[in-house]
Amino acid sequence: MERIPIDVRHLQTLIALRDSGSVSRAATWMRLTQGALSHHIKALEDFYGVPLFIRKSSPVIFTPAGQRLLEAADRVIPVLNQTTRDILSLAKGASGTLRIAIECHTCFDWLMPAVDAFRARWPEVEVDLVSGYQSDPVGLLHRGDADLALVSCREPEPGVDFHHLFRSKLVALVANDHPLTQKDFLVAEDFSQETLITYPVEEEALDILRLLLKPAGISPKRRTTELTVAILMLVATRRGIAVLPRWAVLNYLQRQYVTAKPITRDGLISEIWAATTVEQGSKPYISEFISLIKETSMATLSDIEIE
Repeated sequence: MERIPIDVRHLQTLIALRDSGSVSRAATWMRLTQGALSHHIKALEDFYGVPLFIRKSSPVIFTPAGQRLLEAADRVIPVLNQTTRDILSLAKGASGTLRIAIECHTCFDWLMPAVDAFRARWPEVEVDLVSGYQSDPVGLLHRGDADLALVSCREPEPGVDFHHLFRSKLVALVANDHPLTQKDFLVAEDFSQETLITYPVEEEALDILRLLLKPAGISPKRRTTELTVAILMLVATRRGIAVLPRWAVLNYLQRQYVTAKPITRDGLISEIWAATTVEQGSKPYISEFISLIKETSMATLSDIEIE
């Protein structure tokens, strides 16, 4: 019988290339170097003697041969994933609950696609959100009231594992006619006479205060509101300025509702982590949920980086 040189990694590589739209993003998604990912593709192309996608196309355009292999991948990978889950269920038990505690108000933009993908793969696991914004989500893990916490700051402590999800640059949001729009980027002093419009969270949970303003000795006035659209409305009407990830307000920026400015010359970075107890993190369905957050975020969010 003729040997077929396709393995699961090859098929996953093609899917990652299609869903991410570029070799570099696909490599990040697969946790490979670009050279290693290109080697996977070249091995297939050498075997079949045809190219699988058009080089330097953006987003990636597949040839008919590449499309045919993608069709196979879309059939095979779900079957293999389900088989893996079935075996894990038999071996360790896959039923259970996944109670998620969140610290950030912008989590839902990227959390819900991950939850949808997870429910399709693990229908026997009950997913629930711990009600309301949590000021100490990691504490809920210790008390057994949550299985996974989404946080923006990692503070190592015994018995808790932190899993890096992604990082993104924060932007300052100002009214279109605000004098700060004339600056190339904002620095800490630019916030000193402004009202900072934020979600109603503790100061320690705000990256702009924790990473930039407090170290500079600046404590601006704050005004809080629960809704992102309310924050932007206040910004647009010159009630203050706000700081959010660009992906969280991209639609409003495209409509030129407000203006986004970089923060510091190098940019101010926000990071998101998933925290679990060591015991909970060893459960296969929780481990896969963390991987799904990365995969769906890479596919749906702009301007993020994943390790």
